[in-house]
Amino acid sequence: MLRRIITLTAIFLVALPSMVLAQGRSFIRDTEIEETLRMYVTPIFRAAGLDPNGVSVYIVSDNSLNAFVAGGQKLFINTGLLLKAETPEQVIGVMAHETGHIAGGHLSRVQDQLRNASAISILSTIVGVAAGVASGRSDVGTAAILGGQNVATRNFLAYSRTQESSADQAGVNFLTNAGVSSRGLLEFMQTLEGQELLSTASQDPYLRSHPLTVERVDFLANYVANSPLKDAKVSTELYERHARMRAKLLAFTNHIQQTMRTYPESDTSVSARYARSIAYYRDSQLDPALEIIEGLIAEEPSNPYFEELKGQILLEFGRARDAIEPLQQSVELSGGAPLIRLLLAHAMIETGDPEFLTPAKDALIGVLSRERSNSSAWRFRAIVESRLGNEGEASLSQAEYSLLTGDRQAASYHAVQAERKLEKGSATWLRAQDILQATNPEGTERKEGKDKPK
Repeated sequence: MLRRIITLTAIFLVALPSMVLAQGRSFIRDTEIEETLRMYVTPIFRAAGLDPNGVSVYIVSDNSLNAFVAGGQKLFINTGLLLKAETPEQVIGVMAHETGHIAGGHLSRVQDQLRNASAISILSTIVGVAAGVASGRSDVGTAAILGGQNVATRNFLAYSRTQESSADQAGVNFLTNAGVSSRGLLEFMQTLEGQELLSTASQDPYLRSHPLTVERVDFLANYVANSPLKDAKVSTELYERHARMRAKLLAFTNHIQQTMRTYPESDTSVSARYARSIAYYRDSQLDPALEIIEGLIAEEPSNPYFEELKGQILLEFGRARDAIEPLQQSVELSGGAPLIRLLLAHAMIETGDPEFLTPAKDALIGVLSRERSNSSAWRFRAIVESRLGNEGEASLSQAEYSLLTGDRQAASYHAVQAERKLEKGSATWLRAQDILQATNPEGTERKEGKDKPK
């Protein structure tokens, strides 16, 4: 399910799986939403001649309507845009336009500095440009970003009118080659066009960083009018996924009253029931939340995300042992999705039962085999290894966690402990050496207690 972590204070949240509502901006991690966006954009990337696996897509927790590219092949999209987009084609159209910026090499002056930067580094740079604030955490899925009203931020991400026109032209070509109508991009631009008369402070940041002209809208309108795909729609499956994505985002980011107004009991669609189950769960109403999600599971027994929600609800209501079965089912149905495996490991750890320690470790190894920079997986692994009596592995895992979360002093200290406890020359011992080199590039004296974090 949705995960959000605020890192201006480098907080590690043990209750990781749920979306944590707090002030600030952050990334959101959610397997279902990430998979949906991948389904949207993969044909576009291929049409642009890009390796879909080489382009990273990040979901920024921000209610404003915005999307941008930075750092080479990194595409950022706000939850506000996903919530406001009424059709899949509108999101796909925006992503095609942003892909035009990637393919066109726009923002080249800052790309050299950011090309190899992590997403958190990029967003931290944006924050720093805007307000002199930088986050110290580099894990994917964690970041702090200011709102789009700051002039410096807008300038940092601003594209010229020439680049915008170029991205429009490239975008519609990518859409056509992928068999998708450009109508969604036109509709999105027409929405922005309606904001042009608003004061700058009231405009969505997308409009302020992506200059909109009458010529651009006319170009898109003419292109759509003359396209054989003008009335084409993507698959019914993508429309249903879009509805569920919006329902999930709204339910996780709003109070129950807002969710119930948007998805009243009279709405019996799958997406509406999904939203209400999440809303009841977030409002600590266990019985109706479980009743709805179990009904959805009965209707769609092969859906991994309904099982995931059931497991999350049970875990967060203190029923960790009961959460294991639905989460195991979710892991299997999802093909071993890392974030769901992480949730399963969390449930196993929370039982406090030693019999689950080895399965939890196996689950975490599975997570780290696909997401080595997942700091939460390293944190959980440190707990498991410690409980198993593997002190060297526990220290190394804690060092990995500290390195990823920007605490170089703690990373160095735990790497020293790992070095002393692990077999000299082993792969894990060599990794401890790597961390020591990364945190002490010029060499430091490492005596007992010398590197202990304050």
